[in-house]
Amino acid sequence: MKLAKKSSNENKSRGRYVLYAIVFLVLGFIFAFSYRTLGKDKIDELRSPTTQQEDQYRGDLIEQKERNKELTDEILQKQVEIREFEKSFSDNEANHADLVNEAKDLRLLLGVIPSVGPGVKVTLSDGDYDPVDQNPNEYIVHESHVLGVVNELKISGAQGISINGQRISSNSYIKCTGPVIKIDGRTLPAPFVIEAVGDSSVLATSLNLKGGVVDSLLHDNIVVSIEQMKEIKLPALRNES
Repeated sequence: MKLAKKSSNENKSRGRYVLYAIVFLVLGFIFAFSYRTLGKDKIDELRSPTTQQEDQYRGDLIEQKERNKELTDEILQKQVEIREFEKSFSDNEANHADLVNEAKDLRLLLGVIPSVGPGVKVTLSDGDYDPVDQNPNEYIVHESHVLGVVNELKISGAQGISINGQRISSNSYIKCTGPVIKIDGRTLPAPFVIEAVGDSSVLATSLNLKGGVVDSLLHDNIVVSIEQMKEIKLPALRNES
């Protein structure tokens, strides 16, 4: 009787182990199936908003640090090029004037020296809208609008550009934050006054080309004005270090 009872208990224990194994196997299958069915994005949605926001901030911070490193490397490279040009002045007197002008152009593009001369002043303002019936985002100046003007001015030969008095360079970073934009970390509100030194006639004509920048801005309900100026004074790029 004792042997039979012992055997019966062993059978029950083994049965429980088998049952547990089956249960764990089924749970594992359910978790795997749920992950494949919902996908990583759906599972991420189940996390708390605080955790998701922290991840977003962390990602933005890493991205900004990487961008800052890239900009620093580019600036250092440009400075090396300038020093190389300056060193070569004494080695080749025949090309001295050309090298001086090229070095000056590089400094103007980098924004390390002031820029003075004729040019254009472009003002971008938010359009009028009814907050009850219309979406205000469709009437606000965004960074894409500012970048469109800046890029066209660069292509047209602008020697220097500033936005609301903030000098920009080839490495400047422009980002939209609601109704304001940030340029190299400096917050600037609308209206955005973009000043560029260069051939005023060429710059104004390029902006006003049919189907070009101005037409695109007007289509987006942005108020645009362009003035050809006899003289514009742009400050050197501010050193925030």
